Amino acid sequence: MITISNLDFGYKSQPVFKNISLSFEKGNIYGLLGENGVGKTSLLKLISGLQKPSFGSCTVDDIEAFNRWPETLQKIFFISEDFAIPEGTPINNVRELGVFYPNYDEKLFFELCREMEVDPQRKYAEMSFGQQKKCLIATALSFNTDYLLLDEPTNGLDIPSKTLFRQVIAKHATDNRTIIISTHQVKDVENLIDPIIILDHDEVLLKASFREITDKLYFDYGTEKDDTALYSEMIPGGYVNVIRNPEGLDSKVSIEVLFNTVMKNKQTIKQLFN
Repeated sequence: MITISNLDFGYKSQPVFKNISLSFEKGNIYGLLGENGVGKTSLLKLISGLQKPSFGSCTVDDIEAFNRWPETLQKIFFISEDFAIPEGTPINNVRELGVFYPNYDEKLFFELCREMEVDPQRKYAEMSFGQQKKCLIATALSFNTDYLLLDEPTNGLDIPSKTLFRQVIAKHATDNRTIIISTHQVKDVENLIDPIIILDHDEVLLKASFREITDKLYFDYGTEKDDTALYSEMIPGGYVNVIRNPEGLDSKVSIEVLFNTVMKNKQTIKQLFN
């Protein structure tokens, strides 16, 4: 489990987090959402031990992430949005890195490359950005780490590749693995992520599963705007209105509409879900 307790973090005079607490349990694919600059990438760097909290703790299986002990690092793989392009070919790269990961599975790597429709024998420098990213995703999954951190993983992927990404992640998610996907492109992962975490400056506005969200909020897709709704948004043919759900009626969650609802009703949402 990843546990963040009473954590403060910032860059020089710019605070990012103030006294946040959060946990990530095994077996889930978390969606990490928030506006630009709220610290989504910083949070992934804290988990992977690349940044140090100024106060509080960030532990991975009860060990401080910033200690960067080998037994912790071999459990984590982080693909940043601005990843460095490896030299050589994907197969050479994955073999060089694979010695550091005890559960590395080369057979799985080749299987993933076939699924992602990339050539592991072709040099990274000869690939498009999207092909490079798909090779890195295949690399990450082949290491079979307990924790996989993906920062904007669908950026640079075309529509068919985004479909392949969702299929591959869903197929290779297990009860023993935690996947955290930080993204602005929520439609790319809408049917993949659960639970949802929404960050704001200095705080966590929401951490909830889809079941918990639909227990508290009802997404009403109709022809008219509801002036009593927490939030209303025009859609083709009418409106989606987000209203309180005291009767626990089922509805289909739109993550984009949920995000806008949370941002327009920060204190109400915090009180409703805490």
